[in-house]
Amino acid sequence: MSETASVAGQGWFADPALTRIFSLLNHDGGEVRVVGGAVRNALMELPVTDTDLATTWPPQEVVARAEAAGIRAVPTGIDHGTVTLVIDGRGFEITTLRRDAETDGRRAKVVFGTDWQLDAERRDFTINALYADSSGKVIDPVGGLADIATRTVRFIGDADERIAEDHLRILRYFRFFAHYGAGRPDAAALKACARARDSLAKLSAERVWKEVRTLLAARDPGRALLWMRQTGILTLVVPESEKWGIDSIGPLIATEAALGWQPDPMLRLMAIVPPDAERLKALASRLKLSRAEADRLAAWAQTPPIAPTLAITALDRLLYRHGEAPVTDRIKLSLVSARARTETEASALTDAAGHSRHLARALGWSRPEFPLKGSDLIAQGMSPGPELGARLAALEERWIDSNFSLDAQTLLAGPQ
Repeated sequence: MSETASVAGQGWFADPALTRIFSLLNHDGGEVRVVGGAVRNALMELPVTDTDLATTWPPQEVVARAEAAGIRAVPTGIDHGTVTLVIDGRGFEITTLRRDAETDGRRAKVVFGTDWQLDAERRDFTINALYADSSGKVIDPVGGLADIATRTVRFIGDADERIAEDHLRILRYFRFFAHYGAGRPDAAALKACARARDSLAKLSAERVWKEVRTLLAARDPGRALLWMRQTGILTLVVPESEKWGIDSIGPLIATEAALGWQPDPMLRLMAIVPPDAERLKALASRLKLSRAEADRLAAWAQTPPIAPTLAITALDRLLYRHGEAPVTDRIKLSLVSARARTETEASALTDAAGHSRHLARALGWSRPEFPLKGSDLIAQGMSPGPELGARLAALEERWIDSNFSLDAQTLLAGPQ
């Protein structure tokens, strides 16, 4: 990576809104630079989605200058120096240069300043402490360019000190390694994360799950998960994976690539935990998963395994009873397992073909509509109540067992 790296000429850097911010804050002795993810991704030829900036101006001055220019300023984190400028409906976070005066590993008291070197040194990883000035020139105070060239994720300065400032950096390390790292992890970083792993208990469940979920969304999180297991960190965060293992992750990634599946963090989580409804309920509660995420895990666990030889009519009945999503999750993981066994088991090819047929059916399945309602039974003289509900449920089961073929009249007439 050149020591005179530049992001000038890239489409995102020519954004008129960004040019406007440079014009707003780059005069009267003050300066603003793009920092962090945008610069890192641009240099790694990855998409730039968010453009964050750092400035020598104090946050109140950023607000005043923005409002004077007719730009909406939102004090999204003003105590920590962050103001969001909204231009053309898009937000740009502007954070005043700062250093941590005090921290307990979760929250920090900051002191604003104008020293770019100090601002860089209080950040987490070298690849996140790169700045681009208004000309596009990349400024590298801590050696991030060399680490980008080798795809090395490395803490700035002393790894133990960086982790002590914010315990979440343990999980952030593995998340960044999953997305941006190559080869073996940095030895000092790995040892520091292992030493501090018990401090993860001090973090909120929401912060932990957010990091784990983002890690699982990486193109290939397999190596990161392997090193998390080696250091004991995966067992602390997802104890359900202990004795179950992460061996399915590699075949899942390979199947995604071969079949064009999009990375699915929840399916990847299912690949490393047992389909045990009670344990997954505890996992969802402990990590405070969203209702949709918890429900998806529970539905998957409650859906029975699907043999590759299962008749399509029987599959349709499973789809109706359990729903398309959990059945599809079950089939996908079974297909991954079968594909992984094809090199050593001749029968695995046949199994994979069966699961592929099931998957195609599930993805194209439309839920049939039960032809009866409670009002139909009332019209026959039944009174509303539990008896009617039980009768309707029994008729629905009979209809399902007929492969959805019986019509309302036949059902109401009773068994022949």
